[in-house]
Amino acid sequence: MSLQTHSLDISFEFFPPSTEAGREKLMGVRDALAERKPRFFSVTYGAGGSTQARTTQTVKAVRECGIETAPHLSCIGSDKGELRELLAHYREVGISSLVALRGDLPSGMGGIGELRYANELVEFIREETGNHFEIAVAGYPESHPQAPNFEKDLENFARKVNAGANLAITQYFFNAEAYFHFVERARRLGVEVPIIAGIMPITNYTKLARFSDACGADIPRWIRKQLEAYGDDGESIRAFGEEVVSRLCQQLLDGGAPGLHFYTLNQADATLKVLDNLS
Repeated sequence: MSLQTHSLDISFEFFPPSTEAGREKLMGVRDALAERKPRFFSVTYGAGGSTQARTTQTVKAVRECGIETAPHLSCIGSDKGELRELLAHYREVGISSLVALRGDLPSGMGGIGELRYANELVEFIREETGNHFEIAVAGYPESHPQAPNFEKDLENFARKVNAGANLAITQYFFNAEAYFHFVERARRLGVEVPIIAGIMPITNYTKLARFSDACGADIPRWIRKQLEAYGDDGESIRAFGEEVVSRLCQQLLDGGAPGLHFYTLNQADATLKVLDNLS
């Protein structure tokens, strides 16, 4: 099954659980989301490859339901030999899709690795495996937090797409105009691949604020203030979040977004409610 998309598709991201209870829960989440017939699942990869073993185990378990599953692959902290072995393993077990990322260097790790940027990783995958894998890369509608400015970030995005990517998945955002502006500017640079909108359901304000501050995703002031007003009222936070994210998704689809990629945080309910609202 191909990751490449030309019409509406949905997909879901998981992270590798660290406990047996977490693994069992994820299988239930997988099954609930698989009923929505996603184009693919993806499984994240820890900073510097810190969850590499858990990633490969989780990929194996997730794809047993028959849905194409794309492992994340990052180059920071890995040498070419390690990456070569991992690519060979994924080919051997029948994986045909990857999400190629630069990745983050975890605290305490000394070396960056032989490949410094995502475009170098995409080039390496193509050199090693030809067209066996369909490759997704990341896009940042509100600019990567480490980019010097928006223009440089756009150039970097075009560079990694041109290295051989088949599609892009964006960082999550809550302002549809940021996505449309990013897509328009990318097209002007000659980027033609589908750019799938990344969606983060809102279920917990404290966690959302922490994630967003770390990755550079903007929570509009009106959303922040409303979430702050709810305090510890989790039910109101979830209801408001469902409304905000459902409206965002509808705007994106109405505006021509080719797909929605949900950052599930290994939860199903919030994503399913948004999908129910759209359908």
